[in-house]
Amino acid sequence: MKEIKELLYSILNIEFIRAILSNPRNKEDVLKIKVRPVEKKGELFFQCELFTKTQAFHENLKPEEAAERLAEYMDEFRQMQISTKCMDYTILVSKKGKVSIQKKAVKGCVRKVELSHNRSKKYILKEGTPVPFLQDLGVMTQDGKIVHSRFDKFRQINRFLEFIEDILPKLEKNKEITILDFGCGKSYLTFAMYYYLHVLKNYNIRIIGLDLKKDVIAKCNELSRKYGYEKLEFLVGDIADYEGVDEVDMVVTLHACDTATDFALAKAVGWNAKVILSVPCCQHELNAQLQKDKGTKGYEVLAPILDYGLLKERFASLLTDGLRAKYLEECGYETQILEFIDMEHTPKNILIRAVKVGADRKQNGGEIKACKEFLNLNPMLGVLLDKGMEV
Repeated sequence: MKEIKELLYSILNIEFIRAILSNPRNKEDVLKIKVRPVEKKGELFFQCELFTKTQAFHENLKPEEAAERLAEYMDEFRQMQISTKCMDYTILVSKKGKVSIQKKAVKGCVRKVELSHNRSKKYILKEGTPVPFLQDLGVMTQDGKIVHSRFDKFRQINRFLEFIEDILPKLEKNKEITILDFGCGKSYLTFAMYYYLHVLKNYNIRIIGLDLKKDVIAKCNELSRKYGYEKLEFLVGDIADYEGVDEVDMVVTLHACDTATDFALAKAVGWNAKVILSVPCCQHELNAQLQKDKGTKGYEVLAPILDYGLLKERFASLLTDGLRAKYLEECGYETQILEFIDMEHTPKNILIRAVKVGADRKQNGGEIKACKEFLNLNPMLGVLLDKGMEV
């Protein structure tokens, strides 16, 4: 393997980007190896990540050590793909041990080399910076580290703040902004909104969190007072009956169950809210309306979905949220359906973001009507909006 070792000695430098060793001779041992450069205390290392069927192992090696070790590994692998700033290499080893090295130049040498030791997403709330509400909610330790078992919640909070960051131009800085959070629960995201908008971005905001659980609301108010969040308050109440404000700039409803989301959206429209952020949950209403014995003309067409309970449930959920988005567009909102967090963490990963763009109702009435008639549906949000639900 002399030619492999010579190549590795020549390219394991600051222009190296990555290498992948694959196609092992022994399928029961290490199956793949990934190599990337890292910088530790100003010194260049190469991190080798070895993958078995069930585990991954890491080791950081200096350039000379890495060249020797990778050459040894190629006794057990038949292929290595290498990328540098200016070249791509493919190393192939035959069953008899014959080595061939192919190389291809990268036009313009435009690739960038990433040398950070722990490459991580740039979060709005950064790990290592203590945030009091994250500490009290069990997401962050006292020295600012994220609790491993709560990292999904940390990612979710930051993802949510990214959605808010996108709509900041819609929120005026020269007036008090009122935000309502329906079904706030333990209020991870409510506290995050206040911290981000008021503490980090210096917006004059008032946030009201609403939930039916008295003990949870009491705890949230206790924490709000502890942090000195003077304009963050939590109330016990129901979405459908709340009448505590006359004007609202932003309405947030996260995981409000079934038609509670519809009541929140109708309230938001009635307030002429500039921004709506909604993560629907437990969309049972239309699933119950999609009945075979109702003889809808759409049932025969969609039988491959509606004949199977699981598929029918998922279809009904998507249909519910699609109609909600269309209703909001009809009410003058620019509406998006976005992915909240990765599917492997929760199936409730759809977020509806609606931004007010005009007073006139858009022409979606025909689409909504056609869909309702096709499947013989009567969505709650449409009922509430047709009634002109008062706020």
